[in-house]
Amino acid sequence: MSIKLYNTLTREKELFQPLEEGKVSMYVCGPTVYNYIHIGNARPAIVFDTVRRYLEYKGYHVDYVLNFTDVDDKIIKAAQDLGEEIPEVSNRFIDAYLEDVGALGVKKATHNPRVTDTMDDIIDFIAKLIEKDYAYAVDGDVYFKPRAFDGYGKLSHQSIDELRSGARIQIGEKKSDPLDFALWKSAKPGEIAWETPWGKGRPGWHIECSAMVKKYLGDTIDIHAGGQDLTFPHHENEIAQSEAMTGKTFARYWMHNGYINIDNEKMSKSLGNFVLTRDLIDQHDPQVLRFFMLSVHYRNPINFSEELLEGAKNSLERMKTAYFNLEHRKASSMNLDNETDQWLEKIAEFKKLFESEMDDDFNTANAISVLFDVTKEANVYLQSKQTSSKVIEAFQEAIEAFLGVLGINLKKHEELLDDDIEALIQERIEARRNRDFSRADEIRDELKRKSIILEDTPQGTRWKRG
Repeated sequence: MSIKLYNTLTREKELFQPLEEGKVSMYVCGPTVYNYIHIGNARPAIVFDTVRRYLEYKGYHVDYVLNFTDVDDKIIKAAQDLGEEIPEVSNRFIDAYLEDVGALGVKKATHNPRVTDTMDDIIDFIAKLIEKDYAYAVDGDVYFKPRAFDGYGKLSHQSIDELRSGARIQIGEKKSDPLDFALWKSAKPGEIAWETPWGKGRPGWHIECSAMVKKYLGDTIDIHAGGQDLTFPHHENEIAQSEAMTGKTFARYWMHNGYINIDNEKMSKSLGNFVLTRDLIDQHDPQVLRFFMLSVHYRNPINFSEELLEGAKNSLERMKTAYFNLEHRKASSMNLDNETDQWLEKIAEFKKLFESEMDDDFNTANAISVLFDVTKEANVYLQSKQTSSKVIEAFQEAIEAFLGVLGINLKKHEELLDDDIEALIQERIEARRNRDFSRADEIRDELKRKSIILEDTPQGTRWKRG
């Protein structure tokens, strides 16, 4: 079955057909780097990394670009508040972003362009828009004219008149129409600035992404993605700028992820209910956080709470336990032919079901349900008196592949968990030798909470995953 994805532009699920067979060009709007990211920023990083992983699982080569906005009003203010230079602030928070999303299992992008490294391209882009009469300069500022672009509003599905009714000219703005938006901002005293034909200044927000897309992926790309809040005005303005400049379709498919609610309330600064990603990573296994984020379809809002995160932890642990129980049983399995084909066919069917759910607009929630069914069947199979190594390996390969698409690395955890378990068992043995039975019992209880069952035998302490 071919992949279908929901295109915000058409508001329909469409058959995914990339421009070039076997290759996908994908651009995801990254953060403005003036602070640590919150879980609302983490969601698109996880979601679109999973989209990329599944496309690669299906055999596509994905050219994946995620940008950093490293010059902006918020960064300038943060630098002033901290008494630091802008590059110092942006570099620190870029490093922090990469550290946080790396902990969440997000793969490195093909390119991570920065605005400050793309300035010549941005200035050239704006100059061409002025030349084509889609933009105009006034006293050092440059504005884009949405009315000059036929089709403005097509992504957000609003007419030009509807948009104009809510538009206002702010104090200090010199634009001729309330709908016009800034491509370039003249420098204020003491601000960072670049030389241009129309005066010193810095770019507006929207033009940055248009220029970076063109530089790294070309005039037309397959997928442009980001949070739902970027649909208007950011992505709408990107389309207008890019298509006005090139005369070509900017992006063929637009993907947007839903919002995050905190304890059933929309996350917002006014409510003070922001949760920083790195704080959660300090408190929880980051792979549990990733698994939780994927337990709801990416276009739907997701409600965050400690209770729901604990539920995700328990679910993921059950899957890991099934996998590792298969691993421990493998050594005693045989090359059996009896009923092997029947089980292999069942596992192959699970693979089809998993792919069918992911093919349907990357439905990770339903794909996780298939994973539960696989692990349940694996546990049933492990109750057999005799097991086939072929079936054991097929179950493991399926669980590992499905979790791999979701960005969960089982092998990494297997090594860490086994080392931790052995260390705790050795500590317990020492505690018992020293007649510190209280500590020995604490260790047994700690391992039991992690589904590790100890068995004291004349040959020593053995353990298994419960």
